[in-house]
Amino acid sequence: MKLRTKILMLLLALPLLHGCFAVIAGGAAGAGAAHDRRSFHTVVDDRNIQLTALNLINREKALVRDDNRVKIVVYNGVMLLCGQVRSTELKQRAQAIAQNVQGVTRLVNELEITDEPQGFWRRRRDNVLSARVKTALLDITSMPGFDPTRVNVTAAHHVVYLMGLVSHEESDAVTDVARDVNGVEKVVKVFEYTD
Repeated sequence: MKLRTKILMLLLALPLLHGCFAVIAGGAAGAGAAHDRRSFHTVVDDRNIQLTALNLINREKALVRDDNRVKIVVYNGVMLLCGQVRSTELKQRAQAIAQNVQGVTRLVNELEITDEPQGFWRRRRDNVLSARVKTALLDITSMPGFDPTRVNVTAAHHVVYLMGLVSHEESDAVTDVARDVNGVEKVVKVFEYTD
């Protein structure tokens, strides 16, 4: 086949590959956006806000020491800071950094001040607790159209944080289920409501 023919075939095929490129470029954001109530662009913006905030927090040496743990979750422009820091000053410093990130519409600072660092195994238990709550949400079958993947679940030191765009009925059901999961000591709702 001549070079000219190969180039012509490639040019003709480019419009057909456009959708494939969008899926590859979207990455994980595209995979979750199918069931999400946020637009695809909002999902991508939230991820960019989160990565920007993480980058800025990680530049602050006092906040990334082994005995501090700052988790950042962004959903629909709402940023949640949770985890543990050693002092009030570090909590305020993390908030000051996070609230200056472009695109944050609301900041919820739930950082716990503690003298006891959270070790590797404690963080793994938080991951397990998040997974158990997510699994328990699958039991909500009485509400037509409810999709548990629309609820972001984050755990830090026995506290479960719930984020998402939900109705008040969905919020009540999700909160009740999360409270009943073994190991959950407290549930914090950071929901935005659709009704």
